[in-house]
Amino acid sequence: MFLIETLIAIFLDDRIIRPLVGDVLVIPLIYCMIKAFWPLRRTTTALFVFAFACFIEGLQYLRFVDRLGLQDNPVLSTILGTTFDWKDILAYAIGTALVLIADRTVRTRRPRNKTPGF
Repeated sequence: MFLIETLIAIFLDDRIIRPLVGDVLVIPLIYCMIKAFWPLRRTTTALFVFAFACFIEGLQYLRFVDRLGLQDNPVLSTILGTTFDWKDILAYAIGTALVLIADRTVRTRRPRNKTPGF
């Protein structure tokens, strides 16, 4: 997922994939990174990631990158973003919904082992 996000950020400059799909995919990416290291509740983690993404979007609204003088740094400008857009928040909400739906689907389809240790 990280590789896909990186490729989108570096090589695509279109009107659909980079701004919409990239923002949808960033939520599952961060969610999976957090869940890989900490055994947090699924819903709490998904909502935290959504709130974090909205916080970063709020920093874009406040022109945080420009205020710190980092607008010429391509890595930080890409990670933090430079342009606020309500559509990004919608994309984050879609990404959060997809994470919760996928997680619920995986949990309900996973067979339960009735014999411990086997």
